[in-house]
Amino acid sequence: MPHETQHLFRDPAAPLADRAGDLLDRLTPDERLSLLHQHQPAVERLGLAPFHTGAEALHGVAWLGRATVLPQPVGLGATWDTDLLTRLGDLVATELRAKHAEDPAVSLNVWAPVVNPLRHPAWGRGEEGYSEEPRLVSRLATAYCRGLRGNHPTVWKTVPALKHFLGYGNETDRSATSSNLSERTLHEYELPAYRGPIEAGVAGAVMPSYNLVNGVPAHTSGDLLAELRSWAPGSVAVVSDAGAPTFLVSVQRAFGSHAEAHAAAVRAGLDSFTDNDTDPSVTLDRLRDALAAGLLTRDDVDVAALRLLELRLRTGEFDGPADPYAHIGPDAIDLPEHRVLAREAATKAVVLLHNDGTLPLRAPERIAVVGPLADRVLTDWYSGTPPYVVSLARAVTERYPDAVVEVVDGADRVALRASSSGRYVTVTAAGEVTVSAPGAGPETHLDVTEWGDGLLTFGSVASGRLLTGADWILRANTERVGGWVVQESFRRHHHDDGTWSVHHVASGRWLRVQRGSGLLVADATRLADAERFTWRTVVSGHVEVARAAASASVVLVAAGNDPHLGGRETEDRTSLELPGSMAEIWRVASEACPAAVLVLTSSYPYVLGPGLPGTDTAPGALVWAAHGGQEAGNGLVDVLSGDAEPYGRLAQTWPATQAQAGDLFDYDVARQGVTYRHLVDEPAYWFGHGLSYTTVGYEELRLEAGTAVVSVRNSGDRPVDELVAVYGLSPDLPVPAAGRQLLGYARVRLAPGELAEVPVPLDRGALAVWHDGGAAPGSPRRPAAERGTSWGEGGAMVLQPGTYGVASGPSAGDLRVRAELVVGADRV
Repeated sequence: MPHETQHLFRDPAAPLADRAGDLLDRLTPDERLSLLHQHQPAVERLGLAPFHTGAEALHGVAWLGRATVLPQPVGLGATWDTDLLTRLGDLVATELRAKHAEDPAVSLNVWAPVVNPLRHPAWGRGEEGYSEEPRLVSRLATAYCRGLRGNHPTVWKTVPALKHFLGYGNETDRSATSSNLSERTLHEYELPAYRGPIEAGVAGAVMPSYNLVNGVPAHTSGDLLAELRSWAPGSVAVVSDAGAPTFLVSVQRAFGSHAEAHAAAVRAGLDSFTDNDTDPSVTLDRLRDALAAGLLTRDDVDVAALRLLELRLRTGEFDGPADPYAHIGPDAIDLPEHRVLAREAATKAVVLLHNDGTLPLRAPERIAVVGPLADRVLTDWYSGTPPYVVSLARAVTERYPDAVVEVVDGADRVALRASSSGRYVTVTAAGEVTVSAPGAGPETHLDVTEWGDGLLTFGSVASGRLLTGADWILRANTERVGGWVVQESFRRHHHDDGTWSVHHVASGRWLRVQRGSGLLVADATRLADAERFTWRTVVSGHVEVARAAASASVVLVAAGNDPHLGGRETEDRTSLELPGSMAEIWRVASEACPAAVLVLTSSYPYVLGPGLPGTDTAPGALVWAAHGGQEAGNGLVDVLSGDAEPYGRLAQTWPATQAQAGDLFDYDVARQGVTYRHLVDEPAYWFGHGLSYTTVGYEELRLEAGTAVVSVRNSGDRPVDELVAVYGLSPDLPVPAAGRQLLGYARVRLAPGELAEVPVPLDRGALAVWHDGGAAPGSPRRPAAERGTSWGEGGAMVLQPGTYGVASGPSAGDLRVRAELVVGADRV
């Protein structure tokens, strides 16, 4: 035989399963067991290098230094553009390959994308997902995975792992709460998001979520993992989420010992334990205990090890020069074409929500750019280090070189005088913080920015950096808010005598002045021991905003969130309202300059209060974008200026009130009547909403052989990129269905005056409902072999007979043309 004298696993032409089996056969039982921890050791006698699962690549390569930073996924979702997502995935895969070429320890297994539907806008990690509509999530995730995977028939450029399976949508007590899913919620809302990339064979792994599902830890939900794997054309590895295996005992208390818990996880289908960081000994000892107790068999270990070996083989690790991506070198970072693509993504992700005619800008002579995000580009926890950033202010200045551009961030400039000494908080150019100055000079000036929920950051004028309490001794030496535990945020407490005390959020300690040294430290455990400061306003942010706006032809008010504050991983949002401090900056600016644009940059939808554009009859234009990465400013100005037509459309409904969003901990979207699928009351902005700079008319919809043909006309004087989305409207049925559901969409470019007939293939399966009896009244019963295996015995997705509406329009709540779809007895 040709392979008898060589390792079959090194033969790129051999079938994947044969190669993996050959390699498994050559490993000892202990070596096989060692594969089950994220950090796999080298096997020198076989020439196997160390390997570990996992590299973060949610919207660019993260945590590995300089890399292209793209818009947040919630912004990419607003593009609705699968071709763009594929090209972005390819960009990210190229840069991860470059990092791998520089350091072979960098994993080619990427933990991305996040495919949890955005059920509730208060979820702290909503910025990581694409949409509230699971089938749109599925399409976009499949596209991104396709780019990450590459187009070689056998070698994957990277191996994507879908996160987080399943029912994950709250950070509060996320490892202890159970996401209670009815069979309908499971099959109609949660599972469809994952199905596309798994069935397409472009996701090679999946990561379970921290939470429990119907009382069972997601990491031991074997039926759910088996269901997911049943869709795949090949093997799917399952990697744990960080400390989740330990939490099975310590937090969830689902098992009496770690040996029992680890054995249950492996038997349920978990392959790789991402626990205890780089130390595999804890995991391996627990697995050995499970083997010794008969809770786990060597065959169980081999099944998991085999799937992990297939994951490694897919990366071309053992193919040598036959690896089609081996030519990618360390210099394939921040390539010119990557910059171009990053700008395209940032531009297409911008959504024009409301326009009173102020936009597009018309060669203004004087432009005021005001607000906390005027000259800031903020990154989130899963961002890399951008090679450069372009802020809104910088982009405006470059786009309008003949205009006078004034930038005011709206922060109050203050000086804090300590009651204990009568001296002021003082910062040196090097960032040392003391309470030492007898007067309020420039070295005492601090710019205070309010981010909502009482959170403040202090920027030192002297050092040009933020105050941080990372070492308990305050310093002013950080450029931005960041880190797993944010050290740059503070709150203040007002005393009856008019003085203020300052609380360091991360440590939970109050600021006080250290005796002798005069250092400002965060170590007071009681408010009574905190320093009391007189809060002197040196320069009023509102006064400066009003002054700049009053002399401007147009004012751009740049507001929004910092992705590290008030909602992120481990922290849900306490409020969806635009912070009052930012709303007031808008009011001040728009009162001083009638031509005003509110430019919101945020990781989630806002509830907009009175006086903001788009509410009541308030004047002004309103633009939204997620944090746009390194090209954020250029993307915004491309749209504001009219150089690019508005392209983005909301993939997540903006509620009119916080109550309209529902209960964060209730996963039954149908019972709650939430998301665009079930809403009855009018939200602020519907799913699919997004304006253009022209007028598009919807004239007719007709059905032709599984396709909706929509006639749309551009009756304005500018071109438009129109999103033509088609929705299904369910009649009264024996098993109630969602009121409206996305059946398909297509984009069309229309010149002024152009009429187009846009064919949109329809996904009739989106109209199906889960029926526990297997077949709804009037529908044939599905054969047992074709029915799903998870949970409801005999249950199935059924398409009930009836006359459904098929409609299209500018949003899910503005459907202007429709036709009838008659469905007979059918099944899906």
